[in-house]
Amino acid sequence: MQAELTTLRDWVRWGASRFNAADLCFGHGTDNALDEALALLLHALHLDHSLPADYLDANVTEEEASTIAALYQRRIDERIPAAYLTGKANFAGLKFLVDRNVLIPRSPIAELIGEGFAPWLDANHVTSVLDLCCGSGCIGIACAYAFPQALVDLADISPEALDIAVRNVELHALEARVRALNSDVYRGLDGERYDLIVSNPPYVSSAEMLALPAEYRHEPVLALAAGDDGMDVVSRMLADAADYLRPGGIMVVEVGASAELLMARYPGVPFLWLDFEHGGDGVFLLTAEQLEEYREVFEENEA
Repeated sequence: MQAELTTLRDWVRWGASRFNAADLCFGHGTDNALDEALALLLHALHLDHSLPADYLDANVTEEEASTIAALYQRRIDERIPAAYLTGKANFAGLKFLVDRNVLIPRSPIAELIGEGFAPWLDANHVTSVLDLCCGSGCIGIACAYAFPQALVDLADISPEALDIAVRNVELHALEARVRALNSDVYRGLDGERYDLIVSNPPYVSSAEMLALPAEYRHEPVLALAAGDDGMDVVSRMLADAADYLRPGGIMVVEVGASAELLMARYPGVPFLWLDFEHGGDGVFLLTAEQLEEYREVFEENEA
């Protein structure tokens, strides 16, 4: 096999073919076998995606071939997403460290961050951001780049996740503006108020958890499961959100395929469901004023 596969391009093609034959599931930073095979190959060769395309025709040494083959085999045998095998992921054009204590970054919220959450926020007037259920901290750290005047809080209930978040803060040299807080939703924030609360919280229902492909089962259950209807955490976030937003502030939350369940629980609430040019759905926006107006509704339906 290794004698027949000589170039980087050969190995990417062969790896993709094996991944497809094994019926792997993608969706953790890549959405197809070719990109997944390329990501693993570049990691094995201590390269990255800045590699010029011409170098894909360079030959692979025997030692390198063994390393690539072993990495591909783990992806197939253990169904481990590439990001966990490499320990890194990209989000909003930035690099992040990941391990199995955090979700692999992939939220469509990255597109909103790139646009500075316009037209709902003026980037020049955003001074405080909360990344709630932060995991790796990727959303909050990306927001720190988008809003250079803002202080950013990364909040999570998992100490292990916060360890990764702190490492990512250090990776991006943002210690002066970004802090990590252990917090069960808002319990741990000491009454802070923010211009923006943004979150990719747990929102997978019990039935959906049972149906998840093997790749998703490597991710922390704490970051995925949220009760029978997937709304346990989101309902708590909504109930008290008005107390943590400044006037004119907004809350942006991803609930994915649980959007219909959310609307069924709160039928009269005017959720604004956002559209994405690059794919993704199930992300809503509410203003501070709307959260105050519907406070009683949210409190009555809190999990």
